[in-house]
Amino acid sequence: MPTRSRTPRTMRAFRYAVAAITMFLSSSIAIAQTPDTLAAVKARGSLSCGVSGRSVGFSLPDAQGVMRGIDADYCRVVAAAVFGSADKVRYVPLTAATRFTAVQTGEVDLLQQSATWTAAREGALGITFANIYFYDGGGFLVRKETGIKDRKQLDGGSFCINPGSSAEAYLLVFAKANNFKVSPVTIDDTDQLRAAFISGRCDVLMTDISNLAAFRASQGSNKDKYELLPGDPVYKSPLASVVRANDSRWLNVVRWAHFALVTAEEMGITSENVDEMLKSTDPDIRRLLGVEGEVAKTLGLEPNWVRNVIKHVGNYGEIWKRNLTPLDIPRGINELQSKGGLLYAPPYR
Repeated sequence: MPTRSRTPRTMRAFRYAVAAITMFLSSSIAIAQTPDTLAAVKARGSLSCGVSGRSVGFSLPDAQGVMRGIDADYCRVVAAAVFGSADKVRYVPLTAATRFTAVQTGEVDLLQQSATWTAAREGALGITFANIYFYDGGGFLVRKETGIKDRKQLDGGSFCINPGSSAEAYLLVFAKANNFKVSPVTIDDTDQLRAAFISGRCDVLMTDISNLAAFRASQGSNKDKYELLPGDPVYKSPLASVVRANDSRWLNVVRWAHFALVTAEEMGITSENVDEMLKSTDPDIRRLLGVEGEVAKTLGLEPNWVRNVIKHVGNYGEIWKRNLTPLDIPRGINELQSKGGLLYAPPYR
């Protein structure tokens, strides 16, 4: 019998079928490759959390070797959310050069290392910024012996900065805006940069305000020789928690752990009264603490996960007071929205 040629309609149907099969296989491969960090963390029994391990107030071991600071506490918050215990954390010290790679490769489940949220980083590095836990920005630290009291006196000054940093870029913007002449002193190694500032090689140390405050506090009895100049941040540097991209379940856990801290502070729930708050008749408090509702189930967590977080680590205000108030860092824009700050959490429902 002579073979029949395919009609145009038959050919279109054939092409659609091939396309559908290809899409199905591609989707199956993508699903198989999608990370499930929450499941991996639960199976391992601990959280791997990347930190600096060198910054006072953010992450630095105390005399007993216990990691302390706001970054360390955020690691503990996520551990408490997942396990009911804030102690199930393995801290992984990382440098600025290795921190994002550690997230990409899965070496760490969460990065809490004062990482600034930028579009380029999120777009190109295979990472996702989960939440802003510290609205930081550029500032100036001076030696009191220079007599500099405010930013108007910075004209003609020399500035110690890291090359390639936000400070380097914005120093020129700051100088142009104020019609100042400035002399940058660029040193890559942070310890050497700070040593140059202490020795008087430059008049001003310019970087994120959090870093300046931590450095000042690290000087012990000499900290009063240095002064952080008042004024709004010279540039934005929102510090955020970081997770791998394309892992929505884990992103939700980390993001809502932060929101729980903020919401608890808004509601007046603290580590001291959280168990008493379980008896509240307020439906929002009861829902947040897992007394009623099933929101926790949608996040893959136990109903009492928020209670565990607040009980073991505290609310946002408690974490700030414990770690950053001793550095003389005012809350400022890191206050609750109800108090004039930027902190605001979506409803937990």
